[in-house]
Amino acid sequence: MVSLDSLDFFLFRVSTDFSSPLAIFIQAQGCLICLLLALGWACASFVRNREINRIKKNMRNGNSFAFLCHDINELEHSNQIDLPRVTVIMPLKGFGEHNLHNWKTQLTSLYGGPLEFLLVVESVEDPAYNAVSKLLADLGGSVDARIIVAGLSSTCSQKIHNQLVGVEAMHRGSKYVLFLDDDVRLHPGSIGALVREMQKNPDIFIQTGYPLDLPSGSLGSYCIYEYHMPCSMGFATGGQTFFLWGGCMMATFLQMHSEDFRKDNCGVVSGLRDGGYSDDMTLAAIAGAHKKLISSPPVAVFPHPLASDLNFGRYWNYLRKQTFVLESYVTRVNQIMNRALFAVHCYLSWSFVAPYCMAVIHVAAALRFNARGNSIEELSYSSIGLNMVWLLVTCTFVSLFSMWNLTRIEVLLCNILSPEAPPLSLASYNWCKVFIAMLVDNCLYPLSAIRSHFSQSINWSGIIYYLKDGKINKIERIPKRQDVAPVFTDLGGKHLYGRKGMPTRGSFLTSLSKCLFQWRQSKRSE
Repeated sequence: MVSLDSLDFFLFRVSTDFSSPLAIFIQAQGCLICLLLALGWACASFVRNREINRIKKNMRNGNSFAFLCHDINELEHSNQIDLPRVTVIMPLKGFGEHNLHNWKTQLTSLYGGPLEFLLVVESVEDPAYNAVSKLLADLGGSVDARIIVAGLSSTCSQKIHNQLVGVEAMHRGSKYVLFLDDDVRLHPGSIGALVREMQKNPDIFIQTGYPLDLPSGSLGSYCIYEYHMPCSMGFATGGQTFFLWGGCMMATFLQMHSEDFRKDNCGVVSGLRDGGYSDDMTLAAIAGAHKKLISSPPVAVFPHPLASDLNFGRYWNYLRKQTFVLESYVTRVNQIMNRALFAVHCYLSWSFVAPYCMAVIHVAAALRFNARGNSIEELSYSSIGLNMVWLLVTCTFVSLFSMWNLTRIEVLLCNILSPEAPPLSLASYNWCKVFIAMLVDNCLYPLSAIRSHFSQSINWSGIIYYLKDGKINKIERIPKRQDVAPVFTDLGGKHLYGRKGMPTRGSFLTSLSKCLFQWRQSKRSE
């Protein structure tokens, strides 16, 4: 009984301390963060929903192909033959449960202009090499695609190295280059939509999009979904943005032409090649330094299925990679911006979590106070904290509802943009896990950021990168061992070496893609 009295005294004392002006400010700040998140997601929902309404209106007006383009006249032969050549560069690494389907959505694009795919691997020993070779053989030459072996990187990340090798090998007649990650599902009209925006506004330096995470059910997958959702606000602008996502970046080939390689315009090549770790952060910094325009069209949202066995350890390594990105920089201004982002994100993350920790104390104290009644008159208890708990609960529900609504709208938009694909469903989302993931992710982010800052190294896909002065200055590769389990990447659950994939049978989009390819071949022969 004495120990229980001591516990009660502790709870009442801490609850009273958490009712001080400073504590109330911290709790009110957490409520404000929830409301700001809700507002941001509401604005993003408005942009995405406006695009849905536009597509539906075009369909009602007789345009059955509104998911490809708003004006059906753009599908006329006279317009299709004038479309610019596009080169799609896909840096591949490993082979996982979703890769085959993702590759097929990318290779079977319904873009009507000349289109080539360069699938870049680091070596023929990569499981992706055999898997994609079989897929291309199954497509039977219906797409203009080839595999390039890039070799190992020595001065930059392996992904950037693969991208630059792909740029050097691309067709000289290409006007646009599109970089795609292999874990992204593309819509049939995505490439065409990106090209239209580039042609409408020649001032666009790079176009980008953002993923819609499809959690697999594990807490780690929900943590990744929750991490991406606040970031998605910056990409749901329907136009100009300041952010880049490396999973989808389209640039004008003039920025990547051989002459520009020699002249190194804007420092694009040197910024990536000489110690570059993150392609998107590097290019975003270059765009900002040279006042270049980054754009994100409203239809550029792509399903991103997460691995069914994505455990918490792989999530932690992914979070480490995201915070490690802030340790790399191109210029002094970029370094200052990254440091500011580091500090602000850490502050906001723990400011978000702290009120919930206080709320637990307030609720526990209230329960014990009601259970004991007036048996200990000398103890004082304030109900102010409990009022703050109710305010926090209300703001949390508003925030979760806004996140749910944005996810619902993006799921609907993806279903409209890919009518042939199996429809995505919101029913698979567990919103209790989403709330837990919000707390876990924001609690761990500062720890991960601090770890990245002091370690200056990261193990990503079996490669250890070391930074010095914001650049990669050392690369170590973990040797493959036959007596250990396969190494996995963090999101797609890929085997980095060992398992080989088999393509599945063709789809309706595959046959349409073959028809388009044969049509283009016949026009060339004419």
